[in-house]
Amino acid sequence: MPQKLVAVVAWALLCFLAYASVSPIGARPTLPASTSLEHIAAFATVGFLFHLAYPRHVMFVWFVVIGSAALFELMQLVTIDRHARLVDAFEKMAGGSVGMFLGRAALYFEQALRRRQI
Repeated sequence: MPQKLVAVVAWALLCFLAYASVSPIGARPTLPASTSLEHIAAFATVGFLFHLAYPRHVMFVWFVVIGSAALFELMQLVTIDRHARLVDAFEKMAGGSVGMFLGRAALYFEQALRRRQI
């Protein structure tokens, strides 16, 4: 997938997660899985996509993914029917870290395969 398209998808997913984090509890999209799994999977996907979109900007990706996880939890403090929990923030940060690691591994293996073919 072209890098610019991956960047658009990554930013769109991050915007969707922002909406899901601060929307009223009744309007919040949910999956049949546990909320912990939702947090981890959503931010792992964001971390993976951002790392693929910006492979040379590791610190930028780290600040966006980990920072948004913390910011989205803090934003829940200003909503009436939502509550911010430290555990949720840690789950999101852990998921984002796993996603960034997997993105790094995918790029490493892609480069290794290219070197073998040449």
